Amino acid sequence: MNGGPRNNNVENNEKRTENGGKGPKKSFNFYWIYGIIILVILSINLFQYSGGMAKIQPTEYQKMLDAGDVDKIVVVNDQLVKVFIKKEALGRSPHKERIKGSPISGPNTLGPHYAFNMGNSDVMRDRIVQGAESKGVPYEYEVQDSRGWDILYWVVFFGAMIAIWMFVMRRLGGGGGPGGQIFNIGKSRAQVFEGGKSTNVMFNDVAGLDEAKEELQEIVDFLKTPKRYTDLGAKIPKGALLVGPPGTGKTLLAKAIAGEANVPFFSLSGSDFVEMFVGVGASRVRDLFKQAKEKAPAIIFIDEIDAIGRARGRSVSMGANDERENTLNQLLTEMDGFGTNSGVILIGATNRADVLDRALMRPGRFDRQIFVDMPDLNGRMAIFKVHLKPLKLDTSSVDVEFLAKQTPGFSGADIANICNEAALIAARKKKTSVAKQDFLDAVDRVIGGLEKKNKIITTDEKKAIAYHEAGHATVSWLVEHASPLVKVTIVPRGQSLGAAWYLPEERHLTTAEQMLDEICAALGGRAAEDVMYGKVSTGALSDLEKVTKQAYAMVTMYGLNARIGNISYYDSTGQSEYTFGKPYSETTAQTIDEEVSKIVEGQYVRAKRILTENKDKLTALATKLLEVEVIFKEDLEKIFGDRPFIRPEQAKSNGHAAHVPETVIEAPAPPAPEVGPVTN
Repeated sequence: MNGGPRNNNVENNEKRTENGGKGPKKSFNFYWIYGIIILVILSINLFQYSGGMAKIQPTEYQKMLDAGDVDKIVVVNDQLVKVFIKKEALGRSPHKERIKGSPISGPNTLGPHYAFNMGNSDVMRDRIVQGAESKGVPYEYEVQDSRGWDILYWVVFFGAMIAIWMFVMRRLGGGGGPGGQIFNIGKSRAQVFEGGKSTNVMFNDVAGLDEAKEELQEIVDFLKTPKRYTDLGAKIPKGALLVGPPGTGKTLLAKAIAGEANVPFFSLSGSDFVEMFVGVGASRVRDLFKQAKEKAPAIIFIDEIDAIGRARGRSVSMGANDERENTLNQLLTEMDGFGTNSGVILIGATNRADVLDRALMRPGRFDRQIFVDMPDLNGRMAIFKVHLKPLKLDTSSVDVEFLAKQTPGFSGADIANICNEAALIAARKKKTSVAKQDFLDAVDRVIGGLEKKNKIITTDEKKAIAYHEAGHATVSWLVEHASPLVKVTIVPRGQSLGAAWYLPEERHLTTAEQMLDEICAALGGRAAEDVMYGKVSTGALSDLEKVTKQAYAMVTMYGLNARIGNISYYDSTGQSEYTFGKPYSETTAQTIDEEVSKIVEGQYVRAKRILTENKDKLTALATKLLEVEVIFKEDLEKIFGDRPFIRPEQAKSNGHAAHVPETVIEAPAPPAPEVGPVTN
């Protein structure tokens, strides 16, 4: 995390300093030489050098001869005739305009001044010579040997052609740029870390993943000191699969392995095998393992391996893809096929392990499946410590343990984003250090979006939003298993017109009573509108979506419904992803719909009953919201008194008002007026 590669700006600044502040040196581009050679060849062919002589036709020469302007002529190799003009004639037209340097001085004053080609005809040559004799003009014969120039010309010409051919072949052979990789399309595109090249990330830079680091550290140790393991008869694992939600640090762990292991490390993505040409994926897999075997012991890391490792289908209609499946078949063969594959370890990463082919998951290919889960409280504290190091903090207000307690359900990437947002907010306010309130504002910004204080909302709408959010707060305060309320606001954020923040407890098991209380609290906003106005609005869209999914999960997945019984229709393997039917009959589907409706409507009636019994407190809370727009837990305690359901561990950890929910129950901006009911 902190040990990542240096910023490019830092490197450029260093280079700029070395070069006297003129910026980094630019390497000479040899393609300019190729261009100059081509221009020279074109110039020789198109613009032949005439030594200052003007090209004329034989008829023009005859006119000059008749006018008495010709001083003498020289016949070169019986082909070219050079014409010398008398000095006194140079000042007259047309010679004055056509000949440079005339009439008195200049490089061409002495001649030759004109030239024309008479060809190989003996008749033409005799006519020219006889014409000169008749006018008393002297003539000479001259023989010039140009074989050296001709040889040089052809050497330069063919050399340029060879250079151009080599340049084109490099481009087509994978030298980079568009149009490359044509001849090397089947070669592996893996990035190789070896010979001192490193990602600059070590295991010490990875926080909150102690169990995953321990298993991967064993692989690195095996590569460094294999004798300690082989003496006991142990074999190195052939593969390890990193599985977990996005942002938990799977790719970061792979970077740490590349930094720790002193062996060649091949890094690429699953999509690097996918190409528009048939057979390319399998060819790249073969080339990848060929390179790794040549440099064994080595590690291959394939990020997002589900791009090629998805379960194979039986037909195209069931999602089969011949090219992708051929790539997968080649990968399976290379990992544990007939041939030996010693010294090559494959590490894969994915957040969709449920869709991977079972043949890929078996021992012998991926011997270990390492689950990289969301960090717990201690893990979040460690991650915060890593990301807070480069920040200039107000140490008197920032407490790492407090920040960790306010971020349940946050991944390492989320925490990194919050730390960066806090620094940006502090800089925007022109502070000299990042304080506690900056982190709380950053959490609100990341979760709820940017505040829109200038959004135009009518008085009636604002009042309805206040009662909606007060309804959420009231019901969640008065039911036992709802998450403790932290903050309620009617300031628009993102797409929401208002929001209520909760601090859910970090539990691994959830009972039916807890889920029912959560559904009841989520319906508190709509129930408050019904109690106070006798009608409801479209503001509860996200609430209805949430409770519908929860109710269906209770009935069809978790077996928490007495009428359906202990049956789950959830498929964790993902193998039924391409099926078009339901795993139950139409009668059961009708029963499921009835039970879901009974759960949701029952909790809605319960929420209305709670709000009716506490209507005066609901009104007081909504009035307070309209006055200050944002209220906290302390304001609810003044109206409702102490919450009767606080557990000892919550009392210990929630001594200070928290600001971060795992789930924000929102009242989003209403959709278009003619929107149908939300269905599952």
